[in-house]
This record gives sequence, structure tokens and C-alpha cells, in this order.
Amino acid sequence: MLVLLASIFVVHIATVIMLFVSTIANVWVVSDLGTGSVGLWKNCTTGGCGDLSYAGEDALKAVQAFMILSIIFSVISLVVFVFQLFTMEKGNRFFLSGATMLVCWLCVMVGASIYTHHYANGSINNYEPSHHGYSFILTWICFCFSFIIGILYLVLRKK
Repeated sequence: MLVLLASIFVVHIATVIMLFVSTIANVWVVSDLGTGSVGLWKNCTTGGCGDLSYAGEDALKAVQAFMILSIIFSVISLVVFVFQLFTMEKGNRFFLSGATMLVCWLCVMVGASIYTHHYANGSINNYEPSHHGYSFILTWICFCFSFIIGILYLVLRKK
């Protein structure tokens, strides 16, 4: 049981780190020509980084907000898990940690889905031959991890 809790804790920390990296890094869409990449905050080319041409769009602001919320809920869930680990009575489940992590999962899903629908094809960035960058891929990996962690928290009992 201790090994399971420790492994969940490690995966949870990895998920928080990956959420930070995927939200901060400007590598959501990458040009196939190697001339630049686009993130949630900046458009980076070989000459440097500048503002996005569509920075004022509501869809992008929603993606930014949901990704920041996912980081916040993931950190809160981690803190609640550690708190519950040391204060909760034996036999109880980690309901609060699981529920908070599932809210994180929901935020990641909404943010990544909006970005996928509006911006993932690269045409709006003038990077027509393009592919998904590591930030975009990390976001979908965090989507899977946060769901698994949230369900495991709901199922696990403190022994």
C-alpha cells in the first residue's frame, strides 16, 4: 500500500510539473520548416519571440484560463492529499483529493479541446506545414494522468 501511495504521489508531482511546462512553454504548434513555434503566450521565430496575432481572441483567453486553473487545482489536490495522508483516520477514502484532481482533469480537457478546435492546425499562425509541439502533447498526457490519479484517489482507502 505504501508503494502504491508513493507511486501515485510521484506521478502527481510529475503531472504538476508537466502542466507547468506545457502551459509556460511556447511550443504548442511547431513549423515543419523549423522557422518557429507558437504557444499560449508568444509566437517564437528564429529572430525572437513576439506577441500572438490573435492574442485578444476569447478562445485563446479561455485556453489560458483553463490551463492556469488546471495547475491550481492540481497543486491544491497534491496539498490536500499530503494533508489527508497525515490527518485522516484509517479506513477513509481520499475523496477531497480525488474530487479536486478530477476538477483539474476537467480544466485540462476543456482547455486542450478548445485549443485543438481553434488553433492546432497551424493555419491561423501562418505555419501551414506544421505539427504539434511537445507542450500540446504534454497537455494531453496530463489529461490522462490527472484522470487516472483522480480515480485512484477516489478508490484508495487509508490503511
